[in-house]
Amino acid sequence: MISKTYAPQEIEDKWYSYWIENKFFQSKPNPDKEPYTILIPPPNVTGVLHMGHMLNNTIQDILVRKARMEGKEACWVPGTDHASIATEAKVVAMLKERGISKRDITRDEFIEYCWEWTHKYGGIILKQLRKLGASCDWDRTRFTMEPDLYDSVIDVFIDLYNKGDIYRGHRMVNWDPQARTTVSDEEVIMKEVNQKLVYLRYPLVGEDGEGRMEEGVVIATTRPETIMADVAICVNPADERYQHLIGKKVLIPLINRAIPIIADDYVEMEFGTGCLKVTPAHDTNDYELGKRHNLPIIDLLNEDGTLNDKAQILVGEDRFIARKKIIKLLEESGNLVKVEEYRSNVGHSERTDSVIEPRLSEQWFLKMEKISKPAFDNVMNDTVQLIPAKFKNTYRHWMENVRDWNISRQLWWGHRIPAYYLNDGTIIVAKSKREALRKAQHEYQLFALTEEDLTQDPDVVDTWFSSWLWPISVFNGIKEPDNADVNYYYPTNDLVTAPEILFFWVARMIIAGYEYRGQYPFKNVYLTGIVRDKQGRKMSKSLGNSPDPIDLIDKYGADSIRTGMLFSSQAGNDLPYDEKLIEQGRNFGNKIWNAFRLVKGWTVDSELPVPEGSKLAVKWFESKLNQTLAEVQDHFSKFRISDALNSVYKLIWDDFCAQYLEMVKPGFEQPIDLSTYDSTLDFFDRQMRLLHPFMPFISEEIWQNIIERGENDSICIAHFPQAADFDQALLNDFDILFELVSSIRNLRNAKGISPKTALPLAIRTETGDRYNALTPLIEKLANVEGISYVTDEAEGTSFRVKSDEFFVNLADELDVEAERENLLRELEYTKGFLDSVAKKLSNERFVANAKGDIVEKERQKQADAEAKIVTLTEALARLK
Repeated sequence: MISKTYAPQEIEDKWYSYWIENKFFQSKPNPDKEPYTILIPPPNVTGVLHMGHMLNNTIQDILVRKARMEGKEACWVPGTDHASIATEAKVVAMLKERGISKRDITRDEFIEYCWEWTHKYGGIILKQLRKLGASCDWDRTRFTMEPDLYDSVIDVFIDLYNKGDIYRGHRMVNWDPQARTTVSDEEVIMKEVNQKLVYLRYPLVGEDGEGRMEEGVVIATTRPETIMADVAICVNPADERYQHLIGKKVLIPLINRAIPIIADDYVEMEFGTGCLKVTPAHDTNDYELGKRHNLPIIDLLNEDGTLNDKAQILVGEDRFIARKKIIKLLEESGNLVKVEEYRSNVGHSERTDSVIEPRLSEQWFLKMEKISKPAFDNVMNDTVQLIPAKFKNTYRHWMENVRDWNISRQLWWGHRIPAYYLNDGTIIVAKSKREALRKAQHEYQLFALTEEDLTQDPDVVDTWFSSWLWPISVFNGIKEPDNADVNYYYPTNDLVTAPEILFFWVARMIIAGYEYRGQYPFKNVYLTGIVRDKQGRKMSKSLGNSPDPIDLIDKYGADSIRTGMLFSSQAGNDLPYDEKLIEQGRNFGNKIWNAFRLVKGWTVDSELPVPEGSKLAVKWFESKLNQTLAEVQDHFSKFRISDALNSVYKLIWDDFCAQYLEMVKPGFEQPIDLSTYDSTLDFFDRQMRLLHPFMPFISEEIWQNIIERGENDSICIAHFPQAADFDQALLNDFDILFELVSSIRNLRNAKGISPKTALPLAIRTETGDRYNALTPLIEKLANVEGISYVTDEAEGTSFRVKSDEFFVNLADELDVEAERENLLRELEYTKGFLDSVAKKLSNERFVANAKGDIVEKERQKQADAEAKIVTLTEALARLK
């Protein structure tokens, strides 16, 4: 017995358990099958499911379920990323609640706490994905810090170092004072903020060594707290205002240290005052300027963003508190000229939202120019396809301007850099301290050396340096380059991810793929849009504008969420989220359920002959189904997943439920013939298989109830329906049928005539055979009787469908005077419309300058209006 209402919570839990128990998602290399592989973009181990995950993972699941049904060896590998900065922040917060500071415990103790946190919270998001219906091979779940993947990262570091591609250098980097680590350029988010532009005067040093305020120079800065680290004032050599000052010195306000005035073309004369304070330790451009002029470097900030002893004043103060205080000190000393409000872009850490500090630091770098070339070439020539292709321009910009990758991070949680230092600074890169010692003894002849003489680098590698190996390392392809899994599943097929990590992660995976497998890691990269609220804002916890996906699943069911997220999600375009889309998904599920209940509730008579109308309806829907299957396949081939869903939606809701079932359903308490009933169940079967990748739960429930299935059978592994030939002429005829029926129904509604009243219909056409064949369905759907064919006008209200005219004699059912008024009003409106079109077409400039198709549309409007006027005039004449 089919329940009256669809209860997604019960059904979803039941079928997901069934799928897992029967291992339908498990995959093993199978030489008799084509592999289809997708790797989950590993969410942070700190993460919980958000709306972006819902969209991304729904698309992945659709692709992998479809591939599985197509007979491919489908493998969806799940996993999580250790997320160095994010996890450290969570663990530091956890320890703080326990009264423990990271600085007061050892590295090993801290890492134990990280593992404790990971084991407790790290699997939450993967469990939540099960609620969504994700058909991952859970036995293959990987974690970037598990032993094999950890070893892979270390092996790659050593290999690239030995090749000369990794080096240690003193560079200006992006420093996150809150996390106390360097971050990459891609992890810096620029935000426009309000600042104060401070104008201050540097007194000129006279021959007596004293400062002369009246002869000083004025500079403008948003960072007055760094003036104590200034090493020069720079002007443009062509600036006549300052030429007499070049070579002289000024005093830094408040600390009275003398610094020179230098000249460099870098300074823009028109910007600000034309004078630039040079602070090489705290500005990237100043650092380059300082190198050109051999200027000293003074770093006055500690790693946490407080001022150190080199500042001389405000020592220990946070940089932003120092900024406020120093403005007051400058005012008191007479060096402050003015303060203006100023808006500018300031870099923030993506992970902690802390304002980034440019900082000189010794870091590890990977040379990118040569290693990235195959990854650039093979995206540009579409060996690897970005979808949509517009992202190739972004990719090109990044890759053509690629800089060496800063791969070291000042953190404890992560893959520790395999570099060991001797007391004299010698660096030995090796997998372990024992191996490093052996290397030192044999390569450097340091036989007296012991392990105590070696100190391992305290840093870990950038999280992306582990995840760039993901397509290879999940199959142990670094440690065992010739193992069965990597040889079978690599390269993978499709990657579904967000555009904001196109360079962060996607480009680097392609680089690693060519470096370590000589081949791309995936063929297609489907780039999703961002889920936004009604105001266009990105959904986030901080804004409080994002619903909890699990709450939505509990309320509406996973199938409703999956379809709702996809109804308006084109590749690369942002998704304007509206809960009404989820409701639309739920209503779709209810529509399917009620249609199935209707069909299963019919009484079947095996002796009953097949009505002609039903024969025709079955033939039509067979063509319609095949036409839609071809459409869906075309959409999938172009990664138009939303369009594919909309095609399926229209097929089931409009063509099957609204049209086909109306055509074949038996009369009240009447049986249906066996042939039509079997065809209808077959249509249900194929539609559920077509629907399954999008709505896996309701499709499984219905498919299992169409006929009795085997004990371990599932729609998961049923064949995805394939398109066959379809009759386009028949489809065209039925389009006319539906327009005809709709016109008659609209006529009834407009005239207030009951649908139970049978009406006579006359047809004026040159293609009568079409309507002869459709007669049984016209009579049933429009409730007409006595269809006749005329060569001239007939009694009754008329309307047109395409080139044919139809007359419905309403006889006593019609209020003649009211109908005359309606026709006159419509005739007057149509004449006015025709006049406006005629004026446009009589405008020579319009006809000469407008596009041809636009002019043609106007001419078609003119012809339609003229034909309608004739019809209305004739209808008025008949009423007389």
